[in-house]
Amino acid sequence: MNDAHLHLVVNHFPIIGTILGLGILITGIILKNNSVKSTAYVLFIVAAIFAVFSMGTGEGAEELVEDMPSVGKQIIHEHEEMAEKLAIILYVLGAISLAGLYLNYKKHAKAQLVSFIVLVVAIGATFLAQQTGTTGGEIRHTEIRANATPVTGPEQNTAAGEQSESEVND
Repeated sequence: MNDAHLHLVVNHFPIIGTILGLGILITGIILKNNSVKSTAYVLFIVAAIFAVFSMGTGEGAEELVEDMPSVGKQIIHEHEEMAEKLAIILYVLGAISLAGLYLNYKKHAKAQLVSFIVLVVAIGATFLAQQTGTTGGEIRHTEIRANATPVTGPEQNTAAGEQSESEVND
């Protein structure tokens, strides 16, 4: 298993974990249930841990794909910039979530305030997670790029990995 494969394995959890955690946190705040909020905090902490692994495998994945046709260094650079921003906010979110877990456990008066702080940071992290996921997907999925052009005719089969008739005859 190379870094590109490892990156693909671990890079989804920071995104999905943050989105799920946000939904669970909102539910916990509405229900005023500290156990539900603590579940969200644990998801945010795990998302931050996976962000460390994702960042650690990203450089190796970049080296493997940057020279592939239709990839290019610019699109990888955009993804890398978004991923760095997301990682920072997830590290902050994980740290604040640790504090929230502790304050919930101690039934501290500031636990409610921390849950709202985590909510605001999680909303920002969710936005960055969506952007990071999109820029990452654009690396190999050219069809989701803003400048994507539909392929029609014999070129369509070539795009799917089949040789066109002119290539076979060459």
